Amino acid sequence: MADAAVTVAVPPASPVAMRLIECTEAALEAALAAAKAGHPVNAIGLAVETEVKRRGFTVLRELFGHGVGRAIHEDPNVPNYYRPADRKKLHEGLVIAIEPMVSTGRSHRVKTLRDGWTLSTTDGGLAAHFEHTVMITGGKPLILTA
Repeated sequence: MADAAVTVAVPPASPVAMRLIECTEAALEAALAAAKAGHPVNAIGLAVETEVKRRGFTVLRELFGHGVGRAIHEDPNVPNYYRPADRKKLHEGLVIAIEPMVSTGRSHRVKTLRDGWTLSTTDGGLAAHFEHTVMITGGKPLILTA
């Protein structure tokens, strides 16, 4: 199993939409750099949140990454924000999906639309999502999706 996502702008895209997409992709890169065996899971969230805040956007806190194994959504949860109390450690061979979801709005919340599948920000902000499934190693994680 694997999980992956990419956000693509459909022209004409506004400058803020393009900055949002660039921010979300940069947040994924920062998260990947933090995803090493022995590091706490929350190092990933800290990396994402730091990058997103630095660029003036908002992390959608109700959506997060997860473990991947026999099922697509397993433990551990991989939040896209820093939770200091969560000290679970990443270990070599662990497979997780890292998936920053970022918004131009100020609310970190989402709502599910009537179709039961589509998500929208609660304040109408644009959103972007990038995701890779990776295997944790002692160095850079092995990206299992392209």
